[in-house]
Amino acid sequence: MAAWLCMGALGFAQQARADDERWGRQNTESLEQPCGEGEADEPCTLGNAERRQLADDIFEYTYRVRVGPGAYDIITLHRVVRELGPWSPMRTVKSMFLVHGDALGFRGAFLSSAASPAVPAGQSIAVFLARKGVDVWGIDLRWVHVPAGTTDFSFMKDWNLGLHARDVGTGLSLARGWRAYTGNGAGRMTLLGWSRGATVSYAYLNGETQQPQDKRHVSGFIPVDMAYTFAPGATQERQAACQTHAALAQAQASGQYEGGMLGLTLQGLAGLAINQPAAPSSILPGSTNRQVALLFGSATHAFQNPPVIPAYHWIGGQFSAEGLPTGFSWTAESFFFDTLTQASPYQSIGEQVDTLAMWCGAPDVPYDDNLAQVRVPVLYVGAAGGVGGYGLHSLSLLGSADVSTHVVQRLPAMYRAVDYGHADLFLASDAQSTVWAPILDWVQRH
Repeated sequence: MAAWLCMGALGFAQQARADDERWGRQNTESLEQPCGEGEADEPCTLGNAERRQLADDIFEYTYRVRVGPGAYDIITLHRVVRELGPWSPMRTVKSMFLVHGDALGFRGAFLSSAASPAVPAGQSIAVFLARKGVDVWGIDLRWVHVPAGTTDFSFMKDWNLGLHARDVGTGLSLARGWRAYTGNGAGRMTLLGWSRGATVSYAYLNGETQQPQDKRHVSGFIPVDMAYTFAPGATQERQAACQTHAALAQAQASGQYEGGMLGLTLQGLAGLAINQPAAPSSILPGSTNRQVALLFGSATHAFQNPPVIPAYHWIGGQFSAEGLPTGFSWTAESFFFDTLTQASPYQSIGEQVDTLAMWCGAPDVPYDDNLAQVRVPVLYVGAAGGVGGYGLHSLSLLGSADVSTHVVQRLPAMYRAVDYGHADLFLASDAQSTVWAPILDWVQRH
């Protein structure tokens, strides 16, 4: 739990269907892009699509991509898009590439409603954007594929911000290549990263500035509720980050390459809250399983030692006079519990250590060396009870002249502890109008 908790024209329809059906069902992988930076690198291949219906004419395609020789050197690309017919996605002008954060992969972060009976299947940002004519792509980072029961994590030794950023670049390249192949043009994509996914996205953009123009993939950047660095005045936050960095860096140096089995913990909390809500908790004596799961959502900072962001929480909560959690304000608790069950069991520690180094200001890491050369339009989206305003300073490191912000705040600053939370941005009942519509409006105008 020490880890910080920290998405054509009708005249072309028949040809598009033929192209997509032939490509999606073929057994050999056909579209190749280089996996690494050198000419000698083995190519990545995109093929063998799987398809499932999400809602109405909205479908999800998934593609497994091998990005290295190891058993878990795999990423999965997701595409959520409207269809004209089976295996025939609509052609679109606008496209986005979504990067998830800690614990939850693409589906848990951006499509969690598809696995929850608590809300309509289409109540997720990826479906919302697809309905509005956006071609939505995204990634599962390597650690999402590591199965429960794994005990040897030595393969994660070099999994860090740099590696995950490179995988995002591979995903962007393949997504753009496939869009061009199927008649959508070769336009660049809007990159959205939530939580740790925003950190990975910052790192990717930092590196992309060193690429020639024809190898750059991003047209706009939407970091969601994350700080890449802290403002000079955030002394206490920086000190807490330094303390946590020292602990995790020491663990990593001693051979711990997995970040604390956060996903298994979240699965356990949610499973008990769903199946035995009134039973006494073995985690927090005197509380029920439901209360502990509510506490994790509404007072996430209480599970962090030390907490870096004051009063940070995933979900805006309600509390009794005694300070016990009684429910959530904007997100259905059953939907939140269902989302936690979708957590991936394990996560690499490397990106956590790198993020904390950025927050601490030491040791020096290379992921901010070229941020001043990032000049794409930027929209920062935050939650007042999550990272919120702490993410604004990072924008000043960029060279972008077009920078907008949208921080959802429902209450006066003194009530930060119960304001709109980090995951309310994607799970709240009003997230479509409060968060997703402003994002869509920005994308359409850029």
